[in-house]
Amino acid sequence: MKIVFVGPSLPNAHQLAGTGIKVRPPAIQGDLRRAVDEGATAIGLIDGAFEYVAPVWHKEILFGLANGVTIYGAASMGALRAAECQAFGMIGVGEIFRGYASGGLVDDADVALLHGPEEVNYVAVTLPLVNVTATLARCRRKDVICAQEERWIAESANALFFKARTWVAIVERCGEIEPLRLAELLTILKTQYVDQKRLDALSLIEALRQTSQPSAVPSFDFNRTSLWREH
Repeated sequence: MKIVFVGPSLPNAHQLAGTGIKVRPPAIQGDLRRAVDEGATAIGLIDGAFEYVAPVWHKEILFGLANGVTIYGAASMGALRAAECQAFGMIGVGEIFRGYASGGLVDDADVALLHGPEEVNYVAVTLPLVNVTATLARCRRKDVICAQEERWIAESANALFFKARTWVAIVERCGEIEPLRLAELLTILKTQYVDQKRLDALSLIEALRQTSQPSAVPSFDFNRTSLWREH
């Protein structure tokens, strides 16, 4: 049995995953352990809740790995946990994971965004910083913004709380840029938008779809601490 925990990074995951993968909402603490107990052989962690609930526990990832479950992480919470647990056998997928694994990304808020609930298909209200960065990189490659504009926009985006980060809010803070150019930039940024979280989530779905072999025997002993037994 294959299970993927996903929400705003890939709202249409049910259509893309196929019949061989069970799609579940963003994970909270305990969800991965339950998936292992239910007999999952491969798990994909993409999205996870964090602000008002306990997030996915590293210990439950180790529990799955110790039981021979292949566990992938990408795009959002999954990329964070994969970078933190790759030494134990968790498999990271995508550019965002590589950013955290290399130290290029360090803040967990870089993947955060404000979005609606499952009932409205996780509609995005704000922008995750990783998507802003990917969009600016594309704009520079296409030479539709200059290096100075890229820096100003990046600094503005970094300064905004993730619940307030929209293209309008970002460009409005760029006081160094003339108003007419700001309007042009807003159109450029929306047109050239790169949803890196979605791209990485799709890569994880493909990796999960192709998984057929059980995970290798872990190189660590899982310690069933008193806290673990209580949970």
